[in-house]
Amino acid sequence: MNQILVTKSNKNDKDFKLEPYSRKSHYKRDWFKFQFAFSLCIITLSILGTSFYLYQLSKKEDFSDKLLANYNIYRLYSSREDASPQENPNGLFGIIEIPKINLYYPVFSELTEELLKISPCKFYGDTPATNGNICIAGHNYDNSLFFSKISSLSSNDEIFIFDNNGMKYIYFVYDIYEVSQSDLSPVLNYEINQKILTLVTCNNFNSNRIIIKAKQK
Repeated sequence: MNQILVTKSNKNDKDFKLEPYSRKSHYKRDWFKFQFAFSLCIITLSILGTSFYLYQLSKKEDFSDKLLANYNIYRLYSSREDASPQENPNGLFGIIEIPKINLYYPVFSELTEELLKISPCKFYGDTPATNGNICIAGHNYDNSLFFSKISSLSSNDEIFIFDNNGMKYIYFVYDIYEVSQSDLSPVLNYEINQKILTLVTCNNFNSNRIIIKAKQK
């Protein structure tokens, strides 16, 4: 009988000793489950956020394409001899084309926050036919839209500007540099008797402005 009592006592002691370790293991499993659920939540939100951002970019690109199509129709009919005079209904300055980076966009004749989300905008200067500095700004959408690739241009690369009458003006790049956001020298410093084109976009890594300067041929 003593042996039986001792054996039962040993068994109870063993169960008592294992209980704290079992609780600790249970807490650890719960913590791992929480971490997994939290990580899964973060990944899901990141995927949804990225997808929404790409969707918004796609919508802007589609809008720009439709704008370009409407503009081409306008130019086609307004160039006919029997067509009645009309103003450009979209308020466009013309078209910019850069063959090296496959860039081809309509350009608004004024700059506003909403218009800049749709396509590049002219914010300074007159027309390509007159002397002066024509400045065009475009968003940098990280190699997806507008002016994201202009920093890869080199000296003597060609830039084409088409006005509303279909005239083509050829510019050659002669300078590429960056300035701070508050630096207005790329806009204001130019020789009056020359025909200059200035492209402006953001450097998304340091908040500077990327400047492309070109002279008309």
